[in-house]
Amino acid sequence: MIEVPASKKECFFEDLHVNDKMTVTYQVGGGGHLDIDFWLADPDNVALGKHIKQSQGTVQVTAKKDGRYEYCFSNQMSTVIDKMVSFNVHGVIYVDDEDIVSPIEREIRALSHGLTAVKDEQEYIVVRERTHRNTAESTNDRVKWWSILQAIVLFAVVAWQVYYLKSFFEVKRAF
Repeated sequence: MIEVPASKKECFFEDLHVNDKMTVTYQVGGGGHLDIDFWLADPDNVALGKHIKQSQGTVQVTAKKDGRYEYCFSNQMSTVIDKMVSFNVHGVIYVDDEDIVSPIEREIRALSHGLTAVKDEQEYIVVRERTHRNTAESTNDRVKWWSILQAIVLFAVVAWQVYYLKSFFEVKRAF
């Protein structure tokens, strides 16, 4: 998880070879409207994927050329609020069909991919749970203060009614 300061961007790099695959998955876990700008560019700085003001997303690319691929999270639209972003990067190194792969190695790779998917899903669930818990706690806090205000108003109205009814039944004496 990284913190992207207000009016700033955070960029990361991955070196890929031809036919390598890379997947970037991200989710905003805190700050403002839970949105961020994201883009992924190839070595020639051509955008391969771009998300504007999204709270979560996934971009998958297959490298067409060797070089450094850059992906950035931008919080430049916000001038005050920092954003917390959780992200995962997965790469699949291209294996030529000519290479002989034993069945056990194939199974190990499949298990590795499955384990990585489970890990990503768990991280996603943790961020979502944190977001929902913060929303629930905020709502609970608002309900508590609204209930206290209603109780104060109720007691004030009761006190005023008792005073008013008491003065209504008093006998007024004239001297």
